[in-house]
Amino acid sequence: MTTIDAHHHPVPDQRPKKERLFWKNRGHAEHFRSHEEEFDACKFGMWLFLATEVLLFAGIFCAYAVFRTMYPDAWAAGSHYLNWKIGGLNTVVLLISSFTAAMAVRCAQLDQQRWLKINLVITLLCAAAFVFIKLNYEYIPKLLDGKAPGTFYSYPFAHDPHEPLWWGVYYIGTGIHALHVFIGAGLLAWVLYRATRYKAYGPTEYTMVENSALYWHLVDLVWIFLFPLLYLIH
Repeated sequence: MTTIDAHHHPVPDQRPKKERLFWKNRGHAEHFRSHEEEFDACKFGMWLFLATEVLLFAGIFCAYAVFRTMYPDAWAAGSHYLNWKIGGLNTVVLLISSFTAAMAVRCAQLDQQRWLKINLVITLLCAAAFVFIKLNYEYIPKLLDGKAPGTFYSYPFAHDPHEPLWWGVYYIGTGIHALHVFIGAGLLAWVLYRATRYKAYGPTEYTMVENSALYWHLVDLVWIFLFPLLYLIH
């Protein structure tokens, strides 16, 4: 926040950074007319970005549908190698994290600083659990067995010559999703840092919390589609 002198030259705010970033002291950016306009613009921009993310995953789902139609036996054989219980556990983990992300937004709106941080920590722990389960119980064991994508496939007991294509779609879909888990966790970790150090979010300043939670809901939503397609439909 700046003040303007008689000659309209901005004077830097001399308050400590921690005090300036406190949610009660933060004003809207200079190119917005009001705080409400800034909030609406940021949220609209986030929705536009999420629309492009949906288009990204739509391409993966289209590839899944086309190749499944062309090679149904390979898709049936490949999906049988996946354990639906592990996929189901990760689904539960993401659903819990989506709830706590939404609760973090609500806590910021109510100025419940302690619960804001608790919900963010739970969300981050769920993100770590998701990645750990994926790596430890799926990626590493299957790659060691030779169930790799494309030309890297070396599993000796394949039932269909097109199984490498199945694993290519599997790793691309779940790998890009896992990348989004890392990005979402990074955003939420940044929110947690600012909430802890500066108390940067409150009833009139929670845009970053809400937009980060929206991104995390996309991560959850994409997995809701990936889980049945990869694990349940044989």
